[in-house]
Parts: sequence; C-alpha cells; structure tokens
Amino acid sequence: MQDIKLHITDREGTTHEVTAPTDMNMNLMEVIRSYELAEEGTIGVCGGMAMCASCQCYVESDHELPEMSYDEDLMLAEAFHVKDNSRLGCQLFIAETMEGLKVTLAPAED
Repeated sequence: MQDIKLHITDREGTTHEVTAPTDMNMNLMEVIRSYELAEEGTIGVCGGMAMCASCQCYVESDHELPEMSYDEDLMLAEAFHVKDNSRLGCQLFIAETMEGLKVTLAPAED
C-alpha cells in the first residue's frame, strides 16, 4: 500500500494537491477534514453516514469509482447544487486506483 496524490479544489476555488493514505480506510471527506480544506462545521456534518450532503463534491477527472450506493443516491436526490458528477465524499474510500483524482467541493448549503 502507498500514499496517493489527490487534487481538491476548495469552496473558494483554490486547488490543493494533498497526499492520502490508502491503508487507513479513510474516505475523501475525512481527507478533506484532515487538511482543513473546508470551514469547520460545514463538511461531514452527519459523520460520514450519507445522511447529509455537506461533503458533496464534483468529480472532475475520469476515474473509475465505486458505484453509488442506494443511500448515497437517495441523499443526492434531495441535496442542493447537485450535478451529474456529484458524489458524497464520505462514500468514496481512498484506494490506489484514485491516484490523481480531481474533485471540487460543492458550495455549502446555507
């Protein structure tokens, strides 16, 4: 197992290249929180249970990602700012196949 590089564009439009471990069972939302790329209290509000859309992001690269679960699909059906490439960061677990993944955080729900 090795660390991978991710490219995360925050809500202000700044892109950050971050390193994420593939051997800790972390998800994308947890990586974003650990690098403090979103204001505290605005991401991962439900703790990663796919019960809110505070970690919604737009997948900007052509990576083959795991299929969306029923719960994730249901949550995105009720969320704001949803696009065709929307995913919940809490449902995307870091894997070696995500090397170079590019995502943009969706706007915070006000």
